[in-house]
Amino acid sequence: MTTEVDEKLAKMSLSDEEINNNPLLQKLLSLSIPHSTYPHPASTTSDELQANAPLPSDSNESHTKNLFFKDKKHGMFLVTIAPENDVNTKELGKLLKLEGKVNLRLADEAVLVDKLGCKKGCVGPMAIMMNADKDVTLVLDESLLKKSKIHSHPLRNDASTSLTPEDLLKFLKEAAGVEPTILSFSPKDEAPLAGKVPSSRPPGDKSETKPQIPPKSKDDAATSSSSKSNQNKKQTKKGETQLALKWAKSENFAMWYSDVIVLSEMISYYDISGCYILRPWSYKIWELIQDWFNVQIKKLGVENSYFPMFVSKDRLEKEKDHVEGFAPEVAWVTHSGDGELAAPIAVRPTSETIMYPAFADWIRSHRDLPLKLNQWSNVVRWEFKDPTPFLRTREFLWQEGHTAHASHEDADKMVMEALDLYRRVYEELLAIPVIPGYKTEKEKFAGGHRTTTVEAYIPVSGRAIQGATSHDLGQNFGKMFDINYQDEKGETQIAWQTSWGLTTRTIGVMVMVHGDDTGLVLPPRVAPLQAVIIPIVSKTCPLENLSDYCEDILKNLEEKGIRSKLDDRSIYNPGWKYAHWEQKGVPIRIEVGPRDLEKKQARLVVRFGGEKIDVDVSSIADTISTKLEEIQSNMFTKAKEFRDSHLVKVTDWKDFVPNLELHNLVLTPWCGGEHTDWEEWVKEKSREESLQNAGLEGEDARAATSVAAKTLCIPFTQPELEEGMKCIASGLEAKCWVLWGRSY
Repeated sequence: MTTEVDEKLAKMSLSDEEINNNPLLQKLLSLSIPHSTYPHPASTTSDELQANAPLPSDSNESHTKNLFFKDKKHGMFLVTIAPENDVNTKELGKLLKLEGKVNLRLADEAVLVDKLGCKKGCVGPMAIMMNADKDVTLVLDESLLKKSKIHSHPLRNDASTSLTPEDLLKFLKEAAGVEPTILSFSPKDEAPLAGKVPSSRPPGDKSETKPQIPPKSKDDAATSSSSKSNQNKKQTKKGETQLALKWAKSENFAMWYSDVIVLSEMISYYDISGCYILRPWSYKIWELIQDWFNVQIKKLGVENSYFPMFVSKDRLEKEKDHVEGFAPEVAWVTHSGDGELAAPIAVRPTSETIMYPAFADWIRSHRDLPLKLNQWSNVVRWEFKDPTPFLRTREFLWQEGHTAHASHEDADKMVMEALDLYRRVYEELLAIPVIPGYKTEKEKFAGGHRTTTVEAYIPVSGRAIQGATSHDLGQNFGKMFDINYQDEKGETQIAWQTSWGLTTRTIGVMVMVHGDDTGLVLPPRVAPLQAVIIPIVSKTCPLENLSDYCEDILKNLEEKGIRSKLDDRSIYNPGWKYAHWEQKGVPIRIEVGPRDLEKKQARLVVRFGGEKIDVDVSSIADTISTKLEEIQSNMFTKAKEFRDSHLVKVTDWKDFVPNLELHNLVLTPWCGGEHTDWEEWVKEKSREESLQNAGLEGEDARAATSVAAKTLCIPFTQPELEEGMKCIASGLEAKCWVLWGRSY
């Protein structure tokens, strides 16, 4: 590492919010243990870490490689070694003096999250503090203790914390009550030396397992090598379901969110940072949104199509403002097999430059207009900020509509119709209130004429999030791509265009708005299952006694169009099933026991609010259908009331930042969306005051979120603007109200 890089890293720091939300960093501060924490590009393996945050070659400092092993008989082990060393699991078992059959294997990520409170690639030795059950043994490489500094992840893979070996051991003892096992490790294929093992280890399950071949490769955190082991469910103990979330929503929002989406089986992590697997539970939600949206756009004359995902460099760079807006996020294909391509090819960040050459070929006359196309596709935007599933990912799914029109009035109508569909997706399907409005010049779509948006509010974090956008592109792209037509008078005209998009971000917003400390709470209209039937079986009432009764209920529900399931799995008891389906957010649970069979009834338990009612089985389908609509309405009302309680008007700058600190969205008088200079002033001034209030000098430029305020939109629905009212920033005469907030 050069001196220049050293100085650059020394100046980088995490924001106050990031430190406050990190239990390890908070504990280090409370114990007054000297340490240094610095950000770097996300690194999930030790090789990536050494490349992204190289240490001085002449220093005696080291990063760490961390492996999380599980043995059914002997328990769990967090092994922290120097990056150049390796772990031979057979030899490790001998050094740890594990008796009998030993089958150390990398644990799956669900166990990692459950036991150490962090995701794949975020593990370090200090994570042992998160092991509340004290059932994980920490093993340290002896060579690390000979270093002047040890660098490791503090529960996140875009930062590292450095401590002296003495201070690390002090932290382990005082914060976690742990005395690590110290062993000597060697580079691959070299025999390890003996080390010292503590007199006792956490007790393990005494059942034995058949030997298995260890995985071929090991990352810094455990990953599953088979779909069977990657169930993303917390490990069970005898007599307990252990399905409860590790984090409360109000105490650690980021970790709660990660808990929810993993344990409810919506997401699995992938070995490329920023890319995620959408499991069937989340993908079904996306399909339900698709189904509804397809019906609505076809009413507007929009047809579905599909265009290639690759775009040539010449096409992408044809519209200067457009490409400049996306340039930092474009992923390029440069090689094919062993050879280099003649020219690099971009993976689509959006499809304007892919679709519009075809528009130019197809549109010749006014009779060819309007042309209205939509495609459902994936998009790649190589985000360098901290990725978050659904919200900020390097690949995401979306729909993108693109239309061409003979007049600006017709195009503007299309923009508003598309935006209203987005409003309805959020409010009618996801039960999330949104604020529609215009983006300012600073925030509008690159290369477009005007951008409209719907903005949502996230409780607890107090941040806004852009829900979806619809763009009036004017004639800019028409000029660039020669999208011309002959009008009725035979004169050549340039087409007016629109583009509009909605992404899988919708799912993440829904989770954050409605989820609770039990897990998901799904609005009925997008719930993959709206009702689940659970037979209450026992020794005196086996499943055979209830089976026909439950099947009849299921049939009635399905005939009514209610998405339903009978959970008649015999390997799980009713209590486990209750917890499982509550965590997955199913709106209604139907309990059927022997008394219900006798009385010809069933008990309904509502996920939202917990209401319990006994209903006559003859009318159960109608009752549930009505109840689902009631739940949908109540969820929207609750979210709107909470959002409205955090929507305030401010006319004096002194009240601006204090209201941001209260997690409010702020409406202020404004001199106009074209004043980008004063918009930038508010952003920087609010950042400065927020940091000053927190006692910080600066924030990490790579952070995914900022303490600074930004304009969200100029709302369509405007409060009355009193005569003579001044802009909160410039002091110029106000022309409108603008909505501000801290944003994702």
